[in-house]
Amino acid sequence: MHDYQRPPTLYRYAPRAELELSLQAGQFRLVPANHCLTLSFSTVWDKALFDLLAPADSCLIIHNTEEFGERLHRAVQRTLPSWAGIDGAVEYGVRAALGSAFSKSSAEAHEQEWQFAWRAMGPQMSLNPVTIKIGSIEQFAELRDRASYPA
Repeated sequence: MHDYQRPPTLYRYAPRAELELSLQAGQFRLVPANHCLTLSFSTVWDKALFDLLAPADSCLIIHNTEEFGERLHRAVQRTLPSWAGIDGAVEYGVRAALGSAFSKSSAEAHEQEWQFAWRAMGPQMSLNPVTIKIGSIEQFAELRDRASYPA
């Protein structure tokens, strides 16, 4: 399926209410970007990202990224059967091997993103945001707030 290694931990900075739904119900919103539906995470625990991704006040930390990624891809496949999904590291300042959805400017490199992306396999597919539920991820994820960041 893939010949790369997901990072051991993924971080999603967002408002606590949104992340509580992610933790308890496995609810995530895929948003349109570069002709794909995407869901982005960071590969770093970085206090600066709370400000950069405001109004983020919490961070969802996923410890089992393989289990998470497989469940996410399966849920999207059920919801959007004619879409193809891939995930990988975003590349900054260059054209990514995975395409434009994984390419960002050098100025965004501090985000150190890992992105999940799905592309429509048919020409008439609409690119509207889609909410996916993969079930509770509480057994391998946790929420931390900004105050728990080590000084």
